[in-house]
Amino acid sequence: MYSCPQCQSGQVVSRNYARKIGSVIGAIAGCASGVAGALVGAESEALDSDSGVSRVILAGILGGASGCAAGASLGEAIDDNILDNLHCLACGHSFTGHSSVF
Repeated sequence: MYSCPQCQSGQVVSRNYARKIGSVIGAIAGCASGVAGALVGAESEALDSDSGVSRVILAGILGGASGCAAGASLGEAIDDNILDNLHCLACGHSFTGHSSVF
């Protein structure tokens, strides 16, 4: 639980901007990478079949999910260590959680 170092209020929320942005960028990059890899692997096979198309779709979904997780982890580290991620709803002060933990 955090309290505001300026007004001592307990009405503090996390903004998590870097986590949100990292998740989106990671999902897009992972999806593109998964689809590209599946298409390169499918060049030797015909994409006309349902199984070939299914593999490309599945690779995009799995790549997107893993990219999203990686981006969220990186974003969380940025939120926690670099950005003023915590915001006081009472006074509007933004701060990091390093010095205000109970």
